[in-house]
Amino acid sequence: MKRLSTTLAILLVAAFAASPMLVQAQMGAPKEKSEVAKLIEAAMASNIRSADERARDAKERKPVETLEFFGLQPNMTVVELMPSGGWYTKILAPVLAEKGKLIVAVGGARLAPKLLEWKLDKVEAQDGKFEFRPSGQYGVGEIDAMESPITGADMVLTFRNMHNFTPAARAKINATVFGMLKPGGIFGVVDHTRRHMEPGAVENWRRIDPVVVIQEASAAGFEFVGFSDLHFRPDDELRYDSQRPTIAGYSDRFTLKFRKPMTK
Repeated sequence: MKRLSTTLAILLVAAFAASPMLVQAQMGAPKEKSEVAKLIEAAMASNIRSADERARDAKERKPVETLEFFGLQPNMTVVELMPSGGWYTKILAPVLAEKGKLIVAVGGARLAPKLLEWKLDKVEAQDGKFEFRPSGQYGVGEIDAMESPITGADMVLTFRNMHNFTPAARAKINATVFGMLKPGGIFGVVDHTRRHMEPGAVENWRRIDPVVVIQEASAAGFEFVGFSDLHFRPDDELRYDSQRPTIAGYSDRFTLKFRKPMTK
């Protein structure tokens, strides 16, 4: 019986190899790309992106999967909070250029000259009031004041920023984002993962506990929608600084989605 089973398995494998259509029928047809995925991929192919930026797409940042998880649509008004060097700005702006709107906030004015260079003239830079200072804890800042004129946004996204601030500063960020969004609007957060309940130290200041982020966003009035394991990294032991050479650019990151309640 064992010999017969082995022979049957060999014959099945041979049949599949000889008939790709049969294999496809067994496994199902490839999933058709969404319209927003096509737009994101077109933006990823833009010549305004550097070779270094392209190199981070598939291995590290997975922009198609990440933005689809957050529910990005081309007709949305989206705020990118603390856009840094504009890695995601270069992708979001073309996707939203025709039917939607991208606003870069808190660091947006600093990015404005680059927006002109990249010919992303439809992107609005709107910083509002943001008073920042060192907290006394290495690498972590305090916010004395934060206000924004932005209201009615469909989505606010921030990538690898929350770890840079104290709990009190993050409370100001969450409150400001809450005010930016329309009821039902989405708040998406990606950041470097810290072990749950691990005390702050020099080696982990560029990391934050995702449970803390959920608790703080919930305290600000947000509903927790869900998480994605897109940026799970099995070889990051969460022991060291996310910028340590052995894991820099490939740290374990959490991806969280929140919603402003419809009744607020």
